[in-house]
Amino acid sequence: MTKIYKVIGIMSGTSLDGIDVAYCRFEPSGHKFLYNIIKASTYKYPETWKKKLSEAASLSALDFSLLHIEYGVFLGKTVKKFISKNNLKPDFICSHGHTIFHQPDKKLTVQIGSGAAIAAETGFTTICDFRTTDVAFGGQGAPLVPIGDEILFSDFDICLNIGGFANLSYKKKNKRIAFDVCPANIILNHLSGKIGLDYDPCGQNTRKGKILPELLKQLNRLEFYRLKPPKSLGREWVENKVIPTLEGYQDLPVNDVLRTVTEHIANQIADAVHKTKAKNVLVTGGGAFNTFLLERIKKSCKTEIVLPDKEIINYKEALIFAFLGVLRIRNENNCLKSVTGAKKDNCGGSVYFPGN
Repeated sequence: MTKIYKVIGIMSGTSLDGIDVAYCRFEPSGHKFLYNIIKASTYKYPETWKKKLSEAASLSALDFSLLHIEYGVFLGKTVKKFISKNNLKPDFICSHGHTIFHQPDKKLTVQIGSGAAIAAETGFTTICDFRTTDVAFGGQGAPLVPIGDEILFSDFDICLNIGGFANLSYKKKNKRIAFDVCPANIILNHLSGKIGLDYDPCGQNTRKGKILPELLKQLNRLEFYRLKPPKSLGREWVENKVIPTLEGYQDLPVNDVLRTVTEHIANQIADAVHKTKAKNVLVTGGGAFNTFLLERIKKSCKTEIVLPDKEIINYKEALIFAFLGVLRIRNENNCLKSVTGAKKDNCGGSVYFPGN
C-alpha cells in the first residue's frame, strides 16, 4: 500500500518577511511524487522578533544558545496555533529554521530554532537542521530546494526563487545545477526601511527612481558573479560587500538606489537565465509580486516567465522543506552534490521525537 504523507513545512527567509507554514500532502507515484498544499499561512514577525533575529549574529555564545531555544519555542507555539485552527494531524513537522551564519568555506552553517523545542511544544515529530550534513561533506549546504524542483516541478526548464536572495535551478546533462544568483529582497527591504517601509509594494517607489550608472557598475563587478557554481550567499556577504558599497551613495535619493539595485538584480538574473538557453522559467518567492522587478527581468531576458498561482509563489519553499522531511523519513537523499559541490549526495535532517 502506498504511503501518503501529510506534513507541515516551516520556512523563515533572510528578508524577515515572516514565517511561512504549509500543510502539504505527498503521494509517491513512480519516480515522482504527487503533491498539493492543503492549508497555508504566513505569520508576520513582531518587531521584537525582527530585532532579535537581525542582531543574533552579535550575541555571546550563551545568549545565542538561549535564543536558539527561545526561537524554537516561538516556532512551536506558532505552528501549534496553525494546527489547532485548521484541526490538523500532521505525520511530522519540517522546519528550515532561520539562518544566522552561513560560511561553508569554514564548514559552518547555522539555522536557529530548536527542533526539540518545536517537538515539545507541538507534540509532533520534528525534523530540522537540513544543511549541516552537506556542509560536513564539503558542500555549500545550499540551495536545498533543487531536489524539490527536480522531483515536483520538472515541467519547467528553470525554477527561479526570488526571496532574500535570488536562486535558480535547472537540469544540464542529467544533473541538477543550482546556485544563488544575487541578493534580492534582503537589500530591497533594507533600502525600503530607510523610507519607513517594510518593503516596496510592487516596486512602486523603485519605479520613480533613476539608475545610478556608477553604482550599477560597482555592483555588477562584485567578485561573486565571476565564480562558477556551486556557490551560495549569506547575510555576512551582504554586510561585508554590498552594504558598504551602497553607503557611498547614502546622500542620494533612496528611490534612485532602489532603482539601481533592482536593475542589478534583473541584470544578474537575466544573465544567469540566458546562459542556460532555457525556454521557460517558473518564478516564485516574494519577489514574484514585485511588478517592476519582473518588468525589468522580462526586458533583459527573452525566456518565457511563468507565474504560478499565489499559493505556490508564496509557499513553494515551505512545501519543499516539507518534502525534504519526507525524503529524510524515507532515508533517501535530499541534497544533491551536483548542486552543492559536496563529496556525495546525502540525506540531511535531525529528527526529534516528542515521546508518548
